[in-house]
Amino acid sequence: MGLGGRWALVTGSAKRVGRSIALELAGRGANVVVHYNASASEAASTVRELEALGVRAFALSADLSRTAEVHALAREAEERSGGIDVLVNNASNYLRAPFEALTEAVWDASLDVNLKAPFLLAWVLGRAMRARRGGRIINLADWAGERPYDDYLPYCVSKAGIICLTKALAKALAPEVQVNAVAPGPVLPPDELPPAERAAIVRATPLKRFGKPDDVARCVRFLAEEADFSTGAVFLVDGGRLIA
Repeated sequence: MGLGGRWALVTGSAKRVGRSIALELAGRGANVVVHYNASASEAASTVRELEALGVRAFALSADLSRTAEVHALAREAEERSGGIDVLVNNASNYLRAPFEALTEAVWDASLDVNLKAPFLLAWVLGRAMRARRGGRIINLADWAGERPYDDYLPYCVSKAGIICLTKALAKALAPEVQVNAVAPGPVLPPDELPPAERAAIVRATPLKRFGKPDDVARCVRFLAEEADFSTGAVFLVDGGRLIA
């Protein structure tokens, strides 16, 4: 599916990995809806970068923990673009929650943003894509969705849910819409991650380094543009972390 002139909605694309995905798609001619929650200035900057590449772009704000705002995001993105061709469910939170300190509020915050919102967007936009007889949905999972690690139980469960959601949506929306997932590993760690933990992650990763946002963005672009015979698949971009 050529991306030139098509519209992509990338959630959480004001900065970090989402921004790299938006720029990668725009580099192939896609117009982009930049979703953000609180990062208004960063979103405006990303829109300017996208427009400088010669494509159309605009930003929409939505709190993905609020169902009404998720529906409004889908509706406005469809109306203003004339039809979303590519949905990239990138946005998520990453809430540390040791088991003894885990609360229902942390569970709800993780599952609402990381799993329910991607489902709702795919449910609404996937049906619109199917009616137009074409489209791509790409979900951002995580290698921890297959091998959970300590202190992030709700996050890991949400990403395991994304993997299952991808496969279920692929069946439900076939043959018109292809649905795949990208499962990053150690890519762009949080700024507050202590040096000792960074070093331990590198040691545990077969490729002995952190990945870059562009590594993820290129895989997303491949799934949006070139993977014509893939659906329900999970593509690992983890430096071998899952098999370590």
